[in-house]
Amino acid sequence: MKNHENTVPDENADNLDNNNPSDIKTDKVEDSAENTESGESANKTKELEAKVAELNDRYLRLYSEFDNYRKRSTKEKSDIIKTAGEDVFKTMLPVIDDFERAIKANESIDDVKAVKEGLQLIYNKLKGNIQQKGLVALESIGQPFDADIMEAITHIPAADDDQKGKVVDEVEKGYKLGDKVIRFAKVIVAQ
Repeated sequence: MKNHENTVPDENADNLDNNNPSDIKTDKVEDSAENTESGESANKTKELEAKVAELNDRYLRLYSEFDNYRKRSTKEKSDIIKTAGEDVFKTMLPVIDDFERAIKANESIDDVKAVKEGLQLIYNKLKGNIQQKGLVALESIGQPFDADIMEAITHIPAADDDQKGKVVDEVEKGYKLGDKVIRFAKVIVAQ
């Protein structure tokens, strides 16, 4: 019978094994390890959330700065466009004044020579002012035809072989502002 008792499992013996003090310690260590891991995980999550918030704030500030820069640049460009001709017009005002004085003086003058001299002086002043601003008249008469700066209105027969392909007359003068042609010379070319 003793054998029989040994072969039948004792329920109390199983309970004792489950409540083994070394097993209890292991459970506590595992629980504390889980708590530590969850604490580390929570800390890491908080750090990551703080980093995301910081990066988001930096992004918003950078976006705002760029938006302000864009608005300021657009306003500056608009102001430049509005006032681009101001400098040129300021140099033209004395010429307009001269024309007004000449018109007033021509009402009572009989000397044609004085009128011609006055007009020539005003023309020279106007030409000098626009040259100061970089506007240059293109020379075309006697030059070989250049499609980059000239527009041929018509062709006429050449008087001799030296004139072929050259400009013989200019209907309208061409002008360059700096390196850019702002008006093509309208010319007559010999063929």
